[in-house]
Formats: sequence, C-alpha cells, structure tokens
Amino acid sequence: MFKFAFIVSIGLILSPQTLALEDSITKNLELKKSTQSHNLLAGWNAIDNRKGSKGHASTKTIIALEKFKQMPELMPYFNKASGYAIFPTIGKGGIGIGGARGKGEVFHKGNVIGSTTVTQVSIGFQLGGQAFSQIIFFKSKKDLDRFTDGNFEFGASASAALINAGASAESAYSNGVAVLTVSKGGLMYEASIGGQKFRFESY
Repeated sequence: MFKFAFIVSIGLILSPQTLALEDSITKNLELKKSTQSHNLLAGWNAIDNRKGSKGHASTKTIIALEKFKQMPELMPYFNKASGYAIFPTIGKGGIGIGGARGKGEVFHKGNVIGSTTVTQVSIGFQLGGQAFSQIIFFKSKKDLDRFTDGNFEFGASASAALINAGASAESAYSNGVAVLTVSKGGLMYEASIGGQKFRFESY
C-alpha cells in the first residue's frame, strides 16, 4: 500500500501538467527579476556590480545617488562641486555611548574613484536607533584631496545642513565641504556629524 502511494505521488510530481506549471513559475520569476533590475538602473549605463570596482560604482551607491539627484535643491551642488562621497546607509544607535558606521564611494567629476568608510563615536547623549543616507560635496579638487589623503574627520560641533529649495549653493559649505543627510524615509534633515572619521581606498 505504501509503495503504491509513493508511486502515485511521484507520478503526480512528474506529470506533464506539474512540469509545465513549474516551468511557467520559473519563467515568471526570471522575468520579474529582470524587470526589477531594469527599473532600478534605468537611466544609467549597464552597471550591475554589487560591490563596486574600478570604474564602476556599486548598485547601492547608484540607487542612493539617483535619489539625491531627484532633489532639485541639490542640483547646484552636483553641477558645481568637484566631487562627492555617497553613503547609501549609515546606521547609528546606542545609549550614553553611541556609534555610527557606514560604507560608501567617492566620485570626482562624475567618475567613481574609490571606496570610503565612516565611523563615529558619541559620548554623553542618546543616539537611539536610526539609519540614514549621507552625501558630502567637495567644493574644489583641493577639498576632495584632503578627504582622499586620509585622516579626514569632522569637528565635534559639525552638523549636516538642511537645504531649502532656492537656497544659495554656498550656504551649506564650511571649509570647502557641504554635508547633507536624508532619512531612509526620504526626507532631508539636520543631523549631528561631529566626530565622524573617514577612511578612503582608491580603486
């Protein structure tokens, strides 16, 4: 009886109808993945590297960059800045002693030139749990070089700017650098970036 039931089950699994259904599902999943990839990278060259490489930014960086470029108030910065560093996600949290960390990539004249890591330790206040995206604009090549040379960090009182539509592109720069943060929900906000330290690796 068990043998008969087992044979019937195998027959059902391998029936032409079942095989056709599995083939249809597989094709639909492949089509869905292809469509999603196309939509995410629409308007960009065929860059699908997950980690980034020489001459190519990672997919996460590209998606974050497109979100920043969709903000009209940031276009003057993109048009005039010598370069920028983009961090798709910086996560922070803690009570009393808190920290933040994130990975990103650096661009000069629109071309990716290397990867960067940011770390931040804060003492004396609660950070809570939060994740945000961050972009750092470098006004001149000299300012960008200071970042890529290593040992770049923000002073304890530094904070990201809150840019309003129509604001002067000069208003957010301090010592040749403008920093802007966006919550994962997509809203720009002013955040404390004091103590952020950066490490850069050239591609």
